[in-house]
Amino acid sequence: MPPSPVTKAVIPAAGLGTRFLPATKAQPKEMLPVVDRPVIQYVVEEAVAAGIDDILVITGRGKRSLEDHFDRNAELEQLLQDRGKADDHEEVVDLAALADMHYVRQGEPLGLGHAVSVARKHVGDNPFVVMLADEFMAPELDLLGGMIAAHADSGASVIALMDVDRDEISRYGCAAVDPMSDPLVRIREIVEKPAPADAPSTLAVMGRYVLTPEIFTELEQVRPGVGGEIQLTDAIASLLERQDVLGYTFSGGRYDTGVVLDYLKVIVEIAAGRQDLGPGFRAFLADFLARPTS
Repeated sequence: MPPSPVTKAVIPAAGLGTRFLPATKAQPKEMLPVVDRPVIQYVVEEAVAAGIDDILVITGRGKRSLEDHFDRNAELEQLLQDRGKADDHEEVVDLAALADMHYVRQGEPLGLGHAVSVARKHVGDNPFVVMLADEFMAPELDLLGGMIAAHADSGASVIALMDVDRDEISRYGCAAVDPMSDPLVRIREIVEKPAPADAPSTLAVMGRYVLTPEIFTELEQVRPGVGGEIQLTDAIASLLERQDVLGYTFSGGRYDTGVVLDYLKVIVEIAAGRQDLGPGFRAFLADFLARPTS
């Protein structure tokens, strides 16, 4: 029997964003702008492009603006109409119709695994996608689409993996794998944030997962791990004892907004690649870099 189609995505967005204080004292880090869109909008648009039409955002205190962003705003829409700004009006109306958006609070920030477990009632007995809101992927990658197709062929959970420098592996989950047909590998072992000397490979877990509903049983039983939190990686390691879990390898096209320096790099890359902004922005950058330093 073929697996059920993947139509639901879960986006954990309950973190406090302490790396970006004071900017995130009164606004969610997921609403920080990358050029002219908040971070989370890129992630939602990626999900929709992959065929997802039902999105659950896991929120926490102070995250109400996430809901407002994807909701209708009658006053703004009327103002744009009255001023003849048809393109802007169409954009904000279409934003509210991207997908069926749902929201639930995590309650306590007990880790990524705990945040995913909160989605159990909404997801039910269906496979689903988890997308981290501080990572988004270049559309031309079609990473999520490829992962969903791999799940459809295999029925297995599929985890995004990218090779990183060994001295960076302690920032990520890490997988030891056996080869399959490129870009797929079979995950043999997976651990959360290992020390570089202890890492079983340099394949890092990136923020895209296609998971079978059995992950919820593992999340119920997993104990707090790194940082005293319920780690999704630990639940996947437990799932490995009962089911195949595949890795979907890729390189490039990943944008990380989780740390300030990478966030600035994202803005430069996105702006420089835009047809409407790129030529002028690249000219500015060239001029800026040519200026003498004091």
